[in-house]
Amino acid sequence: MSDDKSHPRQSEKGQAEAEERKRRQAEALRANLARRKAQGRARACADDGADAGADGAADLDLDGGER
Repeated sequence: MSDDKSHPRQSEKGQAEAEERKRRQAEALRANLARRKAQGRARACADDGADAGADGAADLDLDGGER
């Protein structure tokens, strides 16, 4: 049995279109990864700022007594 059915041959135009599609997909994936990394860094910075505020509030002596 031959493998002609499992691996259809493409014309030069078909191969060029497939390569272009792969290139566009790779570019979109890289852009998506960069966007997600930036979003994660922004969230981490926001969390750091929120944590610092929470830690500062936890250190306050609200009843005026000595610790």
